[in-house]
Amino acid sequence: SRDFVVLIPRVLIGVIGSGYIAAVMPQDLITGWIGPNSGLLGITIAAFCGAATPGGAVVGFAVGAAALKGGAGAPQVIAYTTAWSLYTIQRLINWEIHMMAARVVWLRAAISIPLPFLAGIAAMLIGKP
Repeated sequence: SRDFVVLIPRVLIGVIGSGYIAAVMPQDLITGWIGPNSGLLGITIAAFCGAATPGGAVVGFAVGAAALKGGAGAPQVIAYTTAWSLYTIQRLINWEIHMMAARVVWLRAAISIPLPFLAGIAAMLIGKP
């Protein structure tokens, strides 16, 4: 119950903040780089951005929602959130390496590298009639 009280304000700020982020993001830039027609290049850009995005779920999902509202394609946002959840660089260095052996962390991250790309490609294939 204490976690609920702590998390609710963060979630509310993230949801409201994603709306503001979507309003501020340049829509031409988003649709050009990670829009629905950006294809594999957009998935690659989104995956790299996901790996570079620091922060917890409130930040990662808020940025993904803002990008989706701003004109990003669903496959690209799926690649972004998958990369963010699997191998955020900041989380690997600051948390995981301190809890597990570095070799195990880097092996897990290396094995996870193709997954955001596969998820984005699968979303592209499923989304086409």
